[in-house]
Amino acid sequence: MAMNIFELTRALVDIESVTNNEKQVGDFLFTHLSALASRHEGCIERIPVAPQRDNIFVRWGDPIVTLSTHMDTVPPFIPSSEDVARIYGRGSCDAKGIIAAQIAAAERLRQQRLHVGMLFVVGEERDSLGAKVANEQAAGCKYLVNGEPTENRIALASKGTLRVELTASGRMAHSAYPELGESAINKLLDALGRLRVMPLPSDPEIGPCTLNIGLIEGGRAPNVISDYAHADLLYRLIGPSQDLRGQIMATAGDQVKTTFPLEIPFLRLRTVDALPTMTAAFTTDIPFLSNWGEPLLIGPGSIHVAHTEGEYIEKQQLADAIDLYCKIAKQLAG
Repeated sequence: MAMNIFELTRALVDIESVTNNEKQVGDFLFTHLSALASRHEGCIERIPVAPQRDNIFVRWGDPIVTLSTHMDTVPPFIPSSEDVARIYGRGSCDAKGIIAAQIAAAERLRQQRLHVGMLFVVGEERDSLGAKVANEQAAGCKYLVNGEPTENRIALASKGTLRVELTASGRMAHSAYPELGESAINKLLDALGRLRVMPLPSDPEIGPCTLNIGLIEGGRAPNVISDYAHADLLYRLIGPSQDLRGQIMATAGDQVKTTFPLEIPFLRLRTVDALPTMTAAFTTDIPFLSNWGEPLLIGPGSIHVAHTEGEYIEKQQLADAIDLYCKIAKQLAG
């Protein structure tokens, strides 16, 4: 007997799949989806990404719409549990419950003879490697419906990411004689102070660009003037980054070295009539799946509990998501 959506969600959650360790969950999905593909005259393939790491792609005919999300999770592994209203555990909302909902929707759509596909990728939580590899082997579909926790509201846009690294150099000295040294930590703190109060752009529909100072390190010992200090910053973008980059460099000043090791662009997304909307302040695999069709972003669960020790998904949202994915796919397919 096939598992229902709640059973499948728990089965997926109970397979540890922290990024780089997706083999077991990929094997489970390949077996589960092989039976589904066989029942409905579809085909399934593994898309190798790295040793012991495969994307899984299922399709019926030439799909117009592909439903997609990721198999990996952030650490630590938390096994599943449930009560009358919720399923708990790592990945319950980000994004294993979404996988279960998309599978149920795809089966229903196939029973209605609609050609659809499903793409489940590795690596979203770290570097989107699975999406990047999948993009080189796109199936030619017209639309990609990406699943992330949006509380079943369709995203108007997804904020981008700009990672900034600040590095300061100084000269060591005994802390009793600070005039003989040059504190890298002081230089870094001065730059961070200016950046914290720097005005950031805002959009009335999308919201503000935001800054998080995520990591600070440096120094040798409490009694040594520091010769090195470093900070990692993350800006959530609401538009192009060129002007912001220049503003960051000018504000940080020449006492620190400023580099930009990563950018994921801001995206405005297609919506569907009559669905409630939201703006995703987080980034997704969508920018790396551009060859898979025009993107949409929607899924059950709240991003506010993703990555937390109490992560959960509402059972009602899971069930509703099946209907939503079917409605969206049929509307897109005309």
